[in-house]
Amino acid sequence: MPLAPTNIQQIGNELAIQWNDGSESYLNLELLRRACPCAACGGEPDVLGNVLRPEVSYTDASFQLDSFVVIGGYALQPRWHDRHNTGIYSFQYLRRLSSSTPPT
Repeated sequence: MPLAPTNIQQIGNELAIQWNDGSESYLNLELLRRACPCAACGGEPDVLGNVLRPEVSYTDASFQLDSFVVIGGYALQPRWHDRHNTGIYSFQYLRRLSSSTPPT
């Protein structure tokens, strides 16, 4: 059975995800935004494979989640208050993010 959320809700400054294996994840919104996997935030490789990381600046609006959509059966796309919406977080990536951080 592929990993998939059965319920996703914003609770305060966290995104709560209930998974189809019965586990739950709680992701701090600031951590989630700073871990954005899009090329504008995380960079992208050049022809030699060197990753060029851009300078990213944040405001308070950067960490306010306006909404999110599920993309296909594999990812979540948050829409932030500062209008950033190009990050597509795979379910596996979200699970890894939640397991690498202590509960808040």
